Amino acid sequence: MQAPDTWTEIIGQKRYSVENSILIADDAYWDGHNYERRGRNKFLYMTANKNYFYFLRTQWEKERDGLYPITKEEALNMWDELPEKHVEFDEAFPGVEVEDA
Repeated sequence: MQAPDTWTEIIGQKRYSVENSILIADDAYWDGHNYERRGRNKFLYMTANKNYFYFLRTQWEKERDGLYPITKEEALNMWDELPEKHVEFDEAFPGVEVEDA
């Protein structure tokens, strides 16, 4: 599944738009058979105002595609889980310090 080209929702008096945001990571990669992960894909975005949300795309009959705002901490955790990175960490999370392990 591909990321949506257009999708806008107003949630909590904030407008979230995939068109006006940066796709920073997802799990829609070709594994030799398909792009879908158990019938669902997550696409993590950052808005121009440095807010985060993810878009869930599903193929399941009783589920709907949807947009979900998340905190920066939740976005950081999702970044770790999603294998396909579209930007560098510093661009996705400006101001977040990375420590040596």
